[in-house]
Amino acid sequence: MYRYDEFDHALVRERVEEFSDQVARRASGALTEDEFKPLRLMNGVYLQLHAYMLRVAIPYGTFNSRQMRRLAHIARTYDKGYGHFTTRTNIQYNWPALTDLPSILSDLAEVEMHAIQTSGNCIRNTTTDVFAGAADDEIEDPRPWCEIIRQWSTIHPEFSFLPRKFKIAVIGAEKDRAAIRTHDVGLQIVRGADGGTAFRVFVGGGQGRLPHIGQEIASRVPAADLLAYLTAILRAWNLLGRRDNIHKARIKILVASVGLEAFREEVDKHYATLRHEDLRIPEDEAARIQAYFAPPPFEALPKASAPFDRALLADPDFARFARNNVRRHRQSGYASVVVSLKPVGGVPGDITADQMDAVADLAERYSFDELRAAYEQNLVLPHVKLDEVPALWRALHEVGLATANADLATDVIACPGLDYCSLANARSIPVAQALSKRLADMDYQEKLGPVRINMSGCINACGHHHVGHIGVLGVDRKGEEYYQITVGGSPDEQAALGDIVGKSLPADEVVPAIQRTLDRYLEIRTDGERFIDTVRRVGPDPFRDAIYETLDAANA
Repeated sequence: MYRYDEFDHALVRERVEEFSDQVARRASGALTEDEFKPLRLMNGVYLQLHAYMLRVAIPYGTFNSRQMRRLAHIARTYDKGYGHFTTRTNIQYNWPALTDLPSILSDLAEVEMHAIQTSGNCIRNTTTDVFAGAADDEIEDPRPWCEIIRQWSTIHPEFSFLPRKFKIAVIGAEKDRAAIRTHDVGLQIVRGADGGTAFRVFVGGGQGRLPHIGQEIASRVPAADLLAYLTAILRAWNLLGRRDNIHKARIKILVASVGLEAFREEVDKHYATLRHEDLRIPEDEAARIQAYFAPPPFEALPKASAPFDRALLADPDFARFARNNVRRHRQSGYASVVVSLKPVGGVPGDITADQMDAVADLAERYSFDELRAAYEQNLVLPHVKLDEVPALWRALHEVGLATANADLATDVIACPGLDYCSLANARSIPVAQALSKRLADMDYQEKLGPVRINMSGCINACGHHHVGHIGVLGVDRKGEEYYQITVGGSPDEQAALGDIVGKSLPADEVVPAIQRTLDRYLEIRTDGERFIDTVRRVGPDPFRDAIYETLDAANA
């Protein structure tokens, strides 16, 4: 895990002092809310429906038990005893007092954390595969490159006031577990012509009002030239992107309007004029940062584990947890374990302060003091001995974190919606909770297999509904909350936007409609076919029929 150097410490401390003065001036009335807004956004502070919200960065989703305990302390001391993990691997606090924000940021700085650039028109927190460094299919751990991008992009003088926010994701395997094609720029590590590290680059992805899937703009950018190529992309967009219309300011709109080839020509023009020696990543610097991400001191263990196998046979509940929440590891005798933040009837992504402390203890004991925040709004203990997975499961069970539903129908991604957000048109949380209760039967969930259900409370798509296998979008119809359903979206290497199946539904019809969608899948799937495979084979019509035939008959 990367450790701050003297420059990082100085930067974060200076920012805390600067923002403390800005908060004091806002509290005294010397700054109006309009004047304060751009200042607070650069420090991760939003003004929501009921209170300010603070978004804390967890760069590339990697953190440790000391940091988790500090997050628990903040939840307990300054908030209402819980936090909310997001799809960008950040954590949000929904109830801090304005005057407490400097103290919170100071507390974070003590454990090498901050909220810089978690909002505003800048380069946001770079994300990656939650199993980076542990997955058995990756070419290379992408996290060092995420750290290089973090250092380059933090308070970048040219890119701090972009037309809109800019999001980057990096993966190190062909399997996309970070939704890189839904990002402004997505990077996939590949082998270059010389056998060295290179990057396949996607540009122009994004969701929201006008969703787009990213397109490949370059197939093999050498690692040493990565920052130069990113600079060229950002410079092209910064100069040509629209600033007259907030809804058309993202890079996805520029790429779609001029076409990929024309945009590539513009990027190549800037790339050719850059002083590459100023942006080239020195090999020794890359090696220095990569050394921070060296594998932990794994033991030489056999592939099979007798304690693990005995627990599988002895306890059906553990066997279910192992099937759904335990992932293969590149190191023999180890596994990665998903800690679901989606209990039956719970709020997706929420975790209490006491649970944070418990997970911190478990990370210290079982996972080399390492934690990960996942795109799916869950946590992961990345390096657990197979021998110790049963004991870890029992400990998780004691604190209500052993729900065995990773990647299943109740592993719902959802934004905070109208319960908190001033931009939302409808609530996401109550619908997600009702769906969780409706689909709680684990036998039914396992029969369905992997199904990604995503919910957003407005068109800004913070719940990534466009790329859910089943997506739910809250809309406002004459002051009432309605929900639009899509099917067939996907965030992975076969990324696609879902198809709208029909007219929006009132809140009480959403969960039954999703149930009928899933039941129709069970009726028409072939052996071994996942939900998304069935949708790709038959299209949206059978699911549209399942939803609306029943409704039409009831209203006849």
